[in-house]
Amino acid sequence: FMASHGNEAARVTFESKVPSFYYRPTFSDCQLLREQWIRAKYERQEFIIPEKQEPYSAGYREGFLWKRGRDNGQFLSRKFVLTEREGALKYFNRNDAKEPKAVMKIEHLNATFQPAKIGHPHGLQVTYLKDNSTRNIFIYHEDGKEIVDWFNALRAARFHYLQVAFPGASDADLVPKLSRNYLKEGYMEKTGPKQTEGFRKRWFTMDDRRLMYFKDPLDAFARGEVFIGSKESGYTVLEGLPPSTQGHHWPHGITIVTPDRKFLFTCETELDRREWVEAFQKVVDRPMLPQEYAVEAHFKHKP
Repeated sequence: FMASHGNEAARVTFESKVPSFYYRPTFSDCQLLREQWIRAKYERQEFIIPEKQEPYSAGYREGFLWKRGRDNGQFLSRKFVLTEREGALKYFNRNDAKEPKAVMKIEHLNATFQPAKIGHPHGLQVTYLKDNSTRNIFIYHEDGKEIVDWFNALRAARFHYLQVAFPGASDADLVPKLSRNYLKEGYMEKTGPKQTEGFRKRWFTMDDRRLMYFKDPLDAFARGEVFIGSKESGYTVLEGLPPSTQGHHWPHGITIVTPDRKFLFTCETELDRREWVEAFQKVVDRPMLPQEYAVEAHFKHKP
């Protein structure tokens, strides 16, 4: 019975037509993603009947999402439009607005579920590049299927963009590039470039090679960004701070050495420091890709 009806046999049936771009959650993903994957498979049978995949595979999607205001922190209903043809996700401040409030290029867009940070079980963080700086928007929908469909529609749009940009690449090469979770997030203290001013507590996000810091976790723009390259390019991660360092409240220091300067951080606990050092070390140990040298060259450190 198990041989004919077990997991492998069920997968052959219920996962027979999963699109390459569709996000397959793991045990570490949020409850929403895991629940909607199960419902999509067994309840709605989306991967047996391809027509049911229309909400995220059509190349165009529009609808209303609750978006957090940049200045007031209130969530307000906003119209969003995703169009593969234009290679963009847009949102409008008014239903009848002719011009979008923002145009987010699919090329530079990422989406990751952040229920704890946003304070809603369906909370999605979307980031895009604006003038080479990262801009965050925080959205949710009361209907779990709706927000997961949006997430997979964004992945589908990026998948089709990358297929055109890298015509020789296989699906297996492209899928890891569709969306990414952050390597690490949390509070640390930092000091400025002269390292004479006091340390200030900031929220840090490690997004691939970009280390961003914010006054508040839900800020729209980072106060500053640091590019972290590879050890071959002169980047090093050290535990501790230079002996003369003063002005920090938290005892567990980290020094990141770059070709231009040293960045000093402190963590509240030894566990925090170990986790941050591990995240930084993974990035430093990874050789840089050709396009990352271009990012490094154009990267602007904000004070």
